[in-house]
Amino acid sequence: MSQVFEGYERQYCEISANLSKKVTSATVLDGEQKKQKVSEVAGGLEDAEALIRKMDLEARSLPPGVKATLLVKLREYKTDLNNLKSEVKRIASGNANQAARDDLMQSSMATASADQRARLLMSTEKLGKSSDRIREGRKTMLETEELGVSILHDLHQQRQSLLHAHNNLHAVDDNIGRSKKILTNMSRRMSRNKWIIGTIIALLVIVIVVILYFKLTRHSSS
Repeated sequence: MSQVFEGYERQYCEISANLSKKVTSATVLDGEQKKQKVSEVAGGLEDAEALIRKMDLEARSLPPGVKATLLVKLREYKTDLNNLKSEVKRIASGNANQAARDDLMQSSMATASADQRARLLMSTEKLGKSSDRIREGRKTMLETEELGVSILHDLHQQRQSLLHAHNNLHAVDDNIGRSKKILTNMSRRMSRNKWIIGTIIALLVIVIVVILYFKLTRHSSS
């Protein structure tokens, strides 16, 4: 629940309780004392109405779930304020014939107002507990969000490591390919060199055979 609303609520409860006491005391006064007390109550009613308007504006600015609960409480406060206004009007009218009945009604209204305030205070405590649970839920949500961000960061680092390893493997594949080409070229060159050497050896053998043939032929002739 809004701390601003709670502040206004405490001020209103204090003013309402004070006004109820003044209204009760005004019923036993006469003349100027009664007028003065009624004037004090009227000023307090204006302050109470101002707090009601502030609470209404604050409640309507809150999220729907909290707003609905606070507006219910606000209606009870408005009823309490209207009861006080009615009591003040009856006292200010100065109708002597209804004095006893007014006293009885004031007593019952004061009792009803006290009961209302007790219920409102209980509702305030319940809302306070609900606010604590909401704060705990938000705390848990933030912790979960931080954990999720940490996991995503770790996954990103692992992805970067895998990409780096993939690039290294690609580089190794390229090196292996180049080495294979070099070995193939060397094998081809060795094959050509074997054919060349073989051809040279064959020519040398032929030349040697021819030289020996001519030598042997000359030696036979002589």
